[in-house]
Amino acid sequence: MEPATPGATVTLRDVAAASGVSLSTASRALDERGQAPRSAAAQHVRKVAEELGYRRNSFASSLRRGETRTLGVLVPRLSDTVMALMFEELERAASDRGYFAMVATSGDDPEDERRAAETLLDRNVDGLILATARLDDDLPRLLRNRGVTHALVLRTDGVSPSAVGDDEIGGYLAIRHLIDLGHHDIAVVTGPTFTSSGVGRLAGARRAFDEAGINPPQEWLIAAGYGIENGFSAGVALLGESSGKRPTAVFAANDNIALGVIAAAHKFGITVGQDLALVGYNDTPLSARLSTPLTSVRVPLAQIASTAIDLIVNPGKEPHIRKSMPTLIPRESSGSPKHFAGTDRI
Repeated sequence: MEPATPGATVTLRDVAAASGVSLSTASRALDERGQAPRSAAAQHVRKVAEELGYRRNSFASSLRRGETRTLGVLVPRLSDTVMALMFEELERAASDRGYFAMVATSGDDPEDERRAAETLLDRNVDGLILATARLDDDLPRLLRNRGVTHALVLRTDGVSPSAVGDDEIGGYLAIRHLIDLGHHDIAVVTGPTFTSSGVGRLAGARRAFDEAGINPPQEWLIAAGYGIENGFSAGVALLGESSGKRPTAVFAANDNIALGVIAAAHKFGITVGQDLALVGYNDTPLSARLSTPLTSVRVPLAQIASTAIDLIVNPGKEPHIRKSMPTLIPRESSGSPKHFAGTDRI
């Protein structure tokens, strides 16, 4: 079979005619949505289409159905490893279902977030996925009021459809691990209080403390940002010369915070894994490759991404808020208990 003349457009009707099938049969065989038919006739149509150089006009067919097969994804920033990994998984899960995902960033600013959401909606996306939702954010409520199909990912406001890790279980696992190693002087550096993830991980940590009868000093429960610099500042406050009694273990509510705590420990000559036990969160790729590999709570991002896409593609299905289970990955950074010499310094 001769391919089409260069520059000529091969139509679906051309493929149907060359294949000896009806137009509707050719259309079904070449429909990229869902699982392609596996019959001999469908395979023959696809082979003919390839030989002719046929390209399906997905945009035009989507417009006829009143959809664009695109999803908008809104994240605070792509320089954050977790957000970049999350978008990759969302992109992959969307593609598996015949959708294209486009991303916009907001930098944790509610006004920028709203503008970015409107920009994506102006492009007629079929739904929005928000990794930016703050507990004090009105955007999910506004989207609900407007009837915009959307889902929250890694965050939840408790109302909108959400795909999240179980942050409370994750925080519990981290502190329980340190307690089981024999630690009692444990500090927690959690995320911002405006994020459901920060609130949830601290709640889980408190539950583990309560079970063990441990009441950490209030100054050892630090609400920080999720950046490395936030972890460094918290680490200086906890481990510095003026800090008084030092914790023997720290739970950092993400791996970036943990990296900052490691830098602060190095500044004061404290060896992580020997003088200080440390647990991070998210188990980013760098965690296992540090000079002292980092114990971290692993979040199943691929599962969360797949769930988020399902919430968009199949809106209305219960439950609206779906939690995926985290797993603690123990490594050398949590070490074995070793209290500081002179830990009760004045």
